[in-house]
Amino acid sequence: MILLTTSRRPTRRIRTLCHDFVRSVPNIVRINRGKLNLDGIAERAVELNANRIVVIDRWKAGPGKVKLFRIEQTGLVPVPPLMYVAGVRLRREFEAKTKQVRSLVVTMEPENPTETVRIAEQLSDFLNLPRLPIDEALTKYQASMHVSLDASRRIQITFMFLPQMVEIGPRITLSKVIWEVPP
Repeated sequence: MILLTTSRRPTRRIRTLCHDFVRSVPNIVRINRGKLNLDGIAERAVELNANRIVVIDRWKAGPGKVKLFRIEQTGLVPVPPLMYVAGVRLRREFEAKTKQVRSLVVTMEPENPTETVRIAEQLSDFLNLPRLPIDEALTKYQASMHVSLDASRRIQITFMFLPQMVEIGPRITLSKVIWEVPP
């Protein structure tokens, strides 16, 4: 199980993004952070039997970065990559409307650069989701977390309804990815 939370003072857009994640990614639980520090979040995660945490931080009144953590005996351990967000498009901003996703797979374009493949692999491992080529995923899964490059060559993570390949959101465009995450 994965626990999802926000920075201490989330905006409406961050809260909606978290809600969209819960509807798009199976086995994820969202909590309101309130005044909890990271240790408090870890304790709450243990109470909920979650062993991984995703924190969406605020930057300039919107989602600014996505941090991944594992809960280990020594406490919270940051997991790469640290993803800086350039922009977000929420589920409500897409025409296609769907219910909660029950089966999700991580997909990517066959000719993706190394950085995109690396992010897809890491998200697949962290979220405990299978990673398949698009053609194999079409018939086996309800939706796809698709990792690709946008027109300006920035990494984009979006959710697609299968087999029609209709974008249902959310869509997260990354401005920077840091692989050397400080402890």
